[in-house]
Amino acid sequence: MNPDQYCQRRAAASGSSFYYSFLFLPTEQRRAILALYAFCREVDDVVDDCQDPGVARLKLQWWREEIGRAFQGSPQHPVTRALQPQLERYNLPEEYFREIIDGMQMDLDQARYADFSALALYCHRVAGVVGLLAAEIFGYQDRGTLNYATDLGTALQLTNILRDVREDARRGRIYLPQDELRRAGVEEEDILHGVSTPQLHSLLAQQAARARDYYQRAEQALPEVDRPAQRSGLIMSNIYGTLLDEIEADGFRVLERRVALTPLRKLWIAWRTLRREKRRARG
Repeated sequence: MNPDQYCQRRAAASGSSFYYSFLFLPTEQRRAILALYAFCREVDDVVDDCQDPGVARLKLQWWREEIGRAFQGSPQHPVTRALQPQLERYNLPEEYFREIIDGMQMDLDQARYADFSALALYCHRVAGVVGLLAAEIFGYQDRGTLNYATDLGTALQLTNILRDVREDARRGRIYLPQDELRRAGVEEEDILHGVSTPQLHSLLAQQAARARDYYQRAEQALPEVDRPAQRSGLIMSNIYGTLLDEIEADGFRVLERRVALTPLRKLWIAWRTLRREKRRARG
């Protein structure tokens, strides 16, 4: 298995909604974005799958060193070997990859966020920066597209946080801002023990409204000239926006079950979005 095949299998096996937004890209862009996605999965799994925080820190340090090796032309891991030729082709900054790892490190250093400003930094590092790298791969003419990319990344991460409240609680993590929990009258222990309450549902509705605000901000920030190049991002936006709608339609009962879209539905949303954007480009 060559490095590109490794990244392809890594992305396909994850079942992520992101995979469906990559299917319609030209070959070279798809190869680059799959390598980026595989890198994000590798460093994210270090934190989620490693039971010993000390070992996880050592592994993240290895990835920091491996990014350095990739930019020096001597990567070791299949993911960075696939990524290395894309770094110069798409002008991908080394500091962005390091910032993604810093975001993963935050999961080892803290399990609570005092307020949304603190959470926003986390969202920027683990998702907004990924959006910036994706924008470089997809291409743009207007730098306003970078604002779109960071806002969309935050919107996607906020949606993930809503979907994964139960899974995160099982790992002892709560990503809902602490000051907002207090104002809503939500007890941490209820979340950690899977107890749904009207107060929690109200708080989650507020989080959903915030995510929708970021989706709207992203849409408004995307210059018309760059919509064709950024179609994969628009596909992601529509898939995750639909997931957010489903979470709301289910009454925000995310502590009881995990809301997910079927692969067929994700593929249909991707196709429908692509078709709509092509019609829009034709005027």
